[in-house]
Amino acid sequence: MPVWKCNNCGNTIDVASPPETCPSCKERCEFVDVSCYIPDCGGPEGGTINTQVYQESYKADKK
Repeated sequence: MPVWKCNNCGNTIDVASPPETCPSCKERCEFVDVSCYIPDCGGPEGGTINTQVYQESYKADKK
């Protein structure tokens, strides 16, 4: 199952397709698929999250 990250608050959820509203921040957000699709990408959740995609997917205006 894919792992989706809210591009607003960074919350991750494991669902087949992302919701329209984030369950964490309650906003209509863009969700990014941060799933690990290669065996050696690692990740904080036992290899289920691609950390490179996760880190690069935050909005450019967040600092």
